[in-house]
Amino acid sequence: MKEHDRFESVVRERAVLVRVVTSEGSFVDDPLEELRGLATTAGTVIVGQLTQRRPVPDCTTYLGHGKVAELKQLVESVEADVVILDNDLNPAQTRNLEKELQVKVIDRTELILDIFASNARTHEARLSVELAQLEYSLPRLKRLWTHLSRIKAGVGMRGPGEKQLEVDRRLVEKRITDLRGELRAIEARRERQVAARNDHMTVSLVGYTNAGKSTLMNALTQAGVLVADKLFATLDTRTRRWQLPNWGPVLLSDTVGFIRDLPHRLIASFKATLEESRQADLLLHVADASNPAVCDQIGAVYKVLQEIGIQEKDTLLVLNKIDQLPSPSHGNAVLNRYPGAIPISAKRQLGFDALAYRVSDALSRTFRDIDVETGVENGRLMAYLAAHGEVMSKRFGEQRVIIHCRIPQKYLGRIAEPGTIVRARDGVAVPPPADVAANIPAMEDVA
Repeated sequence: MKEHDRFESVVRERAVLVRVVTSEGSFVDDPLEELRGLATTAGTVIVGQLTQRRPVPDCTTYLGHGKVAELKQLVESVEADVVILDNDLNPAQTRNLEKELQVKVIDRTELILDIFASNARTHEARLSVELAQLEYSLPRLKRLWTHLSRIKAGVGMRGPGEKQLEVDRRLVEKRITDLRGELRAIEARRERQVAARNDHMTVSLVGYTNAGKSTLMNALTQAGVLVADKLFATLDTRTRRWQLPNWGPVLLSDTVGFIRDLPHRLIASFKATLEESRQADLLLHVADASNPAVCDQIGAVYKVLQEIGIQEKDTLLVLNKIDQLPSPSHGNAVLNRYPGAIPISAKRQLGFDALAYRVSDALSRTFRDIDVETGVENGRLMAYLAAHGEVMSKRFGEQRVIIHCRIPQKYLGRIAEPGTIVRARDGVAVPPPADVAANIPAMEDVA
């Protein structure tokens, strides 16, 4: 009994949602809330749900045997087409559950991969999703051929099913190798593109999926990126110019949203997309303040940032959707827990002045006040300072000039050369240069 969407040709399957909550589980106030959002985004019709609390999952079916029997009755009574677990299953557990329930069983990772596949629009996103799907399906190929006959012909090569399995395995492994090569080329190109923008300060939006990052980017830059009230609406990076008041233009990037227990293969596949966040001067961590599980979501994002190696980057926490708070006490509780957070509403453009001030202040911390003493004939260095920093004053002597300027920390190592003296006004030593003369462009390069 399958239902068809009026506007889509795909079948909307009837789904039963299941989650096993262990002692280490989080989001336990409503264990299935997030799974409902994922399943709805994937286009299923939710017709039932079931949860079980146990210290550790069952090694054969993940659920306990009694719960499997209960789940089977539920599936039959609601005529479900698919069972979706908010847990990650190994291939044997999936196979055993399908045998018991006689319906398709998918786990959390497979559901997220399906959503990513439906939302991928660019060539890069499609390659990343395909790689993640193939890496997920490779150890699960065996169950695709259980319907074929098997003839006793030796271990691992019994019948046409096993022969076809080996053929498919080789094809999948070759395709994975090809995709990795293509994505490495894209990653190298993305690194060059990001590095080429070092003339501007860069700010990257990160956060839990559906926290309002794209809405905020549209409000700040009129970028016109897709905004949808569903999970993982944004998979591709968008970078636009943000005219920051009392500062000037910076580059603002919108990136793919995170989620708790984000599959590692997805993090690896989207490495090129996350390059914007790696290279950013500042991260804006956007969180949905109206969500009852906002604190857990914030923790999940910091965990993902740690996994991709950028947890130490300067970050501002932005609490979005303050106009949709369930109660004033909820908002106060979140602000008390994160006193340095910036409350805003991207939809109603509330709190933007405070946001701009805090971003300007954070970016200013990356600047250094320095005096550069060099020869009056060193025109290329003076042009470099003017292009990448703010020249406050110049004092000329007969053969030397002392330039007082403010310049980003990342350019300090490039301005010292033989015959040039750099002094920091804050007393902190300037990092020594390494072959810096080669890094200083000619006058025509900075014109």
